[in-house]
Amino acid sequence: MIPHMTPDDFRTIGHEMVDWLAGYWEQLEDLPVQSLFEPGQVRAMLPDHAPETGESWQDIRSDLDRVIVPGITHWQSPRFYGYFPANSSGPGVLADLISSGLGVQGMMWSTSPACTEVETHVLDWLIEMLGLPERFRSTGAGGGVIQDSASSSSLVALVAARERCGGGTPVAYTSVEAHSSIEKGCRIAGVEELRKVPTDSEFRMRPDALEAMIRTDLERGLTPAFVAATVGTTSCGSVDPVADLARICRRFGLWLHVDAAYAGTAALLPRMRWIHDGVEFADSYCFNPHKWMLTNFDCSAFYVADRTALTDVLSIVPEYLRNEASDSGAVFDYRDWQVPLGRRFRALKLWFVIRHYGVEGLRSYIEEHMSIGSELADLVERSADFELAAPVHFSLVCFRHRGGDDETRRVLDAVNGSGRALLTQTRLDGKLVMRMAIGATRTEARHVRETWDLISSV
Repeated sequence: MIPHMTPDDFRTIGHEMVDWLAGYWEQLEDLPVQSLFEPGQVRAMLPDHAPETGESWQDIRSDLDRVIVPGITHWQSPRFYGYFPANSSGPGVLADLISSGLGVQGMMWSTSPACTEVETHVLDWLIEMLGLPERFRSTGAGGGVIQDSASSSSLVALVAARERCGGGTPVAYTSVEAHSSIEKGCRIAGVEELRKVPTDSEFRMRPDALEAMIRTDLERGLTPAFVAATVGTTSCGSVDPVADLARICRRFGLWLHVDAAYAGTAALLPRMRWIHDGVEFADSYCFNPHKWMLTNFDCSAFYVADRTALTDVLSIVPEYLRNEASDSGAVFDYRDWQVPLGRRFRALKLWFVIRHYGVEGLRSYIEEHMSIGSELADLVERSADFELAAPVHFSLVCFRHRGGDDETRRVLDAVNGSGRALLTQTRLDGKLVMRMAIGATRTEARHVRETWDLISSV
């Protein structure tokens, strides 16, 4: 007898699991933000061999408390300020539950029309919500697709750019402050020539330096092919001058990709639409709702101005995938917009989140975090011991101790070691810097003030 879980059992246990998760959210504020486990400690708590017979759900559930909760870093903690947020929300979690239960494999329109069409439609909603250019709409030559991460978004853009350049030795360009995924994407795509363009005093890519590099590569007989601009760099949230970079790309015929993984969500606020100046000339663009828009990881919204530039490179159609709808050309088959064949129903959680919060609710959420970030920046500027290390455009605040790297390191280690908050580090102008990224779902101004008091007192 195969021990499948019956619908009645699923209903009972499912209710218990929802109650458990709600209880976890309620106690998040009191848990140490970073796991205090040592390497190998989790595995030491697990049996050496898989169980021969099924275990009770009581035992499985108890191990959530015994092994999992103390063995994870609590990304949803209101005092998690590390990296960038990977925030979650009730509507997103419920959508993920439903998506998992439906078990859809949405590789083609024909394998589940709703999976494809909801995704296309919601991504068109986002264009209006963020003030993105109309050329990215699915109703024209462009369109959007959900990738697993901005890393995959930049990779497929790079592959399309490599093919469009028409031969020769392609060259890619990005800022020295750009995310490491650009370099990794070049390795995967076989683009061996990557130029890291220097930045200005505000850590933005310098257009003059980019143009000089392109001219030098042309003189060497190489083929400049791809530029990755960043709106909201990982280290400090700087914003590359996209409009100036776009003019250079158009002049020399390069593909322009704009990575707004973290900061793109800020454009929900009309006053922040300046971050997208010049994006109307980009060939591709991405931002991650799974960072700062209350949509559970993974969900990266990727847009192209010409979808055929992407699908012509990524589409391979063996006989077993042929079907009438695909052959008609009347539908999107998102398998042709990404590296893997298969794909989950990611759009369901984005759809639920937007419908639950509404544009007004999402704007209020971002506005609150921006306000808290400004308040923290003011505290840093008034401090005798700390100083800002970069301009604050969003809710990421970068600062350092005036006493230098050793003091900065001491404070950072003390704060993280306390379990009461988690910050991460970077280097700007060669100096060690603390990063405090405000964006967790439950973070309020009081949490940041308490954390600042901790930083100031250690």
